[in-house]
Amino acid sequence: MTQRVELANVMDRLAVDEVVTDYAAAVDDGDWKAYRGLFTPDGRADYRSAGGIEGGAGQVAVWLAESMLLFPMRQHLIVNRRVRFGMLEQDIGDTARVRADYVNPMRFAADGEGAAAPDFVCGGRYAFGLLRTHDGWRLREVVVEEKWRRLPEPRVAPAAE
Repeated sequence: MTQRVELANVMDRLAVDEVVTDYAAAVDDGDWKAYRGLFTPDGRADYRSAGGIEGGAGQVAVWLAESMLLFPMRQHLIVNRRVRFGMLEQDIGDTARVRADYVNPMRFAADGEGAAAPDFVCGGRYAFGLLRTHDGWRLREVVVEEKWRRLPEPRVAPAAE
């Protein structure tokens, strides 16, 4: 490999990594315009394994906006990113696949007394499919594979004396 090809590979890896990071930040910040902008026009997302929907990025953004109202605090931690580049129409590097693990702590909306409920935490694996476009790397698909979740413990009423 020439230095030019190696540098292009590193630049692509950094750009793909930035899209994945921007994805997490858009969901965590509730920036649904930015979320939609990360996808190709035909981009899709599949959240069914986590109890959600599958559909076009715009449709999923609407669902996420509504669903995330339950969790005013959320923070995706996307780690162990494995990036593989592929081919489209014989041009090497036009597609990328990323498999990455995630842990997602969230806090439920406050109850009527203003105290926040215990945390909800889930984890699993993302499969991202990306396409190089004239505007840079964009998501063609996001598939969530939730592997576990920890729900809050039920509140126990204090014993009457």
